[in-house]
Amino acid sequence: MLVLLPPSETKATGGDGPPLDLDSLSSPELNPVRAKIADALTDLARDVPASLAALGISERQADEVQRNAELWTSPTLPALRRYTGVLYDALDLTSFKKAELTRANERLAVASALFGIARATDRIPAYRLSAGTTLPALGGLRPLWRPALEPVFAGVEGLVVDLRSGGYAALARIPGAVTVRVVTEDARGQRKTVSHFNKAYKGKLAAVLARTGRAPSAVDGLVKVVTKAGLSVERTGEHELEMLTGE
Repeated sequence: MLVLLPPSETKATGGDGPPLDLDSLSSPELNPVRAKIADALTDLARDVPASLAALGISERQADEVQRNAELWTSPTLPALRRYTGVLYDALDLTSFKKAELTRANERLAVASALFGIARATDRIPAYRLSAGTTLPALGGLRPLWRPALEPVFAGVEGLVVDLRSGGYAALARIPGAVTVRVVTEDARGQRKTVSHFNKAYKGKLAAVLARTGRAPSAVDGLVKVVTKAGLSVERTGEHELEMLTGE
């Protein structure tokens, strides 16, 4: 089973590993695109105003441009330690026992505008790049990633649980992947998509799927595992689930 997490704009600083080595990452067939985007980011970082404009950030976030400038030389962390924020707080890897962490490292991966997909233990630097960014030297990212990423996802064995947000889902389609909509229900029983708690609940879901002893191989089995863990999940289509919050 592969649980594909969305990335986060916030990332841990520093690291305890050597500088980025693309050959050490999983899915080496993605390395030509990774290198092309990484080089474009570092080149762009030489022009701070242009970087701020392309990345859609303010002058107060100029340190993000510096991260991109040092992309090839800065220290690295495993992907699941690099990304931070609400979803990763809810995932709470620090609470995992040794066997659970082993399963998490095998099952969890992060969608990335820079790396395409980063497996849990892939060592990556801090950087700033979003799926919707248009890089002056390369244009939009979807034309780069789709032809490279889709064959990689097509080769994944077992169930794929796709928790990516819309922009990252647009970078590559995953036929047959299970998608999850986080919803709340009003007094009349009407459901609407949750925005504020969406990431937290997806983090909780990912934690359940990472911890479970035997990975489910079908959607119904996935629903049973998640329900047993105390989360409210319903199947709403062949590959669609709704997770009902208590908020």
